[in-house]
Amino acid sequence: MTEAPMIRMVSVDKHFGELHVLRDINLEVAAGQVVVVLGPSGSGKSTLCRTINRLEPVDSGTIEVDGQRLPEEGKALAGLRADVGMVFQSFNLFAHKTILQNVTLAPMKVRRTSKADAEKAGIALLERVGIANQRDKYPAQLSGGQQQRAAIARALAMKPKVMLFDEPTSALDPEMVNEVLDVMTTLAKEGMTMLVVTHEMGFARRAANRVVFMSDGEIVEDADPEAFFTAPRSDRAKDFLGKILTH
Repeated sequence: MTEAPMIRMVSVDKHFGELHVLRDINLEVAAGQVVVVLGPSGSGKSTLCRTINRLEPVDSGTIEVDGQRLPEEGKALAGLRADVGMVFQSFNLFAHKTILQNVTLAPMKVRRTSKADAEKAGIALLERVGIANQRDKYPAQLSGGQQQRAAIARALAMKPKVMLFDEPTSALDPEMVNEVLDVMTTLAKEGMTMLVVTHEMGFARRAANRVVFMSDGEIVEDADPEAFFTAPRSDRAKDFLGKILTH
């Protein structure tokens, strides 16, 4: 009996009006794998990421997380979302709460963790992402890179089975990108199952087990990073890499 993949998408289709944004997506991510999703703008990468915890409903097909089919709504969906951490382009921190309060809120509310336990775990997580000294500050007092690291700590506080990253560095100033990628690389090495939508080719090469290349709502290639970057099979991937790697 082989383990169910941590993420499984079967024949997933999604439209926004006339636009067919996901076309017959079939994707499996094993526990502990890091899959980086690459592709040009508008290829469906973010939508793919957002369907995995049902921030975007799908038209047809099935999505499972850790062998469980995604519920439509209600308590079951909230429970499943608790197992799927998500980090967005914008940091989405609560502006009126301190960094530590941001990290402890969900474990206390959703997981019913005591305040003392949540704070202890929260401080440990903030140490892990390198900003424990900022715990009593408010998001506006932090740099973008620090805010994004706080957002990662907040997602990790729920002890998720899967972490989804939707272009987590694209809103950051260039000098802050690496501090966030470093945290993500560490998570990858520790065996966290991750699906990462990013433009950061260095991270894809360094941290990914697999690269999934999307174009026009389809998965065009699914390969290990070395193969993808050195010998892409499709013209669309060659064109994409040609544009990116020459700049």
